Amino acid sequence: MAKYVVIGSNAFSGQDFIDLLLEDSTREVIGISRSSEKPNFMLRFKSREHLSQYRFKRFDTNVDIEPMLAFLDAEKPEYIVNFAAQSEVGPSWIHPEHWFETNTVGFSKFVNHIRKQEYLKRYLHVSSPEAYGNCVGTVTEETPDNPSTPYAASKAAADMINSVYQKTYGWPVMNVRATNVYGERQQLFKIMCRTVIFLKLGKKIKLDGGGVAVKSYINIRDVSAGELLMLEKGRIGERYHLSPDNGIAVRDVVRLICERMGKSFADFTEIGPERPGQDAAYVIDSTKARAELGWKPCISIEEGLSEVVQWIEDNWDVIRTLPLEYQHKP
Repeated sequence: MAKYVVIGSNAFSGQDFIDLLLEDSTREVIGISRSSEKPNFMLRFKSREHLSQYRFKRFDTNVDIEPMLAFLDAEKPEYIVNFAAQSEVGPSWIHPEHWFETNTVGFSKFVNHIRKQEYLKRYLHVSSPEAYGNCVGTVTEETPDNPSTPYAASKAAADMINSVYQKTYGWPVMNVRATNVYGERQQLFKIMCRTVIFLKLGKKIKLDGGGVAVKSYINIRDVSAGELLMLEKGRIGERYHLSPDNGIAVRDVVRLICERMGKSFADFTEIGPERPGQDAAYVIDSTKARAELGWKPCISIEEGLSEVVQWIEDNWDVIRTLPLEYQHKP
């Protein structure tokens, strides 16, 4: 069996990717996270009847890097996908050192060790379009980075580390930058989940800057499918974008959810200040992934939003008791 390690297995994107991997019985999958596994309703793959192909190990890449590397050396996975990161934009202004410790410093130790080993065939690094910063027009994989937040700077720095090790030592890396990922099981403070929860609680949704910012929302399963294609067929050393066909304003996403739940958009929204470092609207081009890998998004925003609403409805007794704000962990 081919062995896959997914670092950041508790992450929204990581857990969905694991679920996709487990569709194939010839794959052995090991999940790694710094925290204990989340409850089953937050991990899509936990609904599978047979999980004999899957194991979980707990390591914090900041404090357990040596034992984690020893574990990887013993397991000798052919494939590693890394979703682990401090990933929120706004809070990165408060403690930027936490973002760099995880996204750059700890990560550089990982790269420098694993690149010396012979077992790894392919490594997929999950990056972010935030690294492009304030751009205009269409953004391709060749667009220079221009980060405008500490989070974006830390992700751009990690990508540079990957690049120099690939050029110098043949580090078998591929890099993915997906646009605004969403879906069921996402963090509850994200706009789509938060909107559904607030509507059920009878609370108003605050729209930063009036919600006029245009985002390229893409469903998590479309992203996972693209990432698996990259891992199997992508060219070493290349970056690939994953993006939908069209963008949509945040306020229009909230409006669609209001309509889906039979609520008045005007009654349940209010305008808030714009967040620092908000990037201008630009188009992330995914022609490369479509042409080289045969990838394309398949899940419409309407279908995806319905899945989010239904997931929250089905798990409301638990979800209503959970924190609805971002909880920072260094």
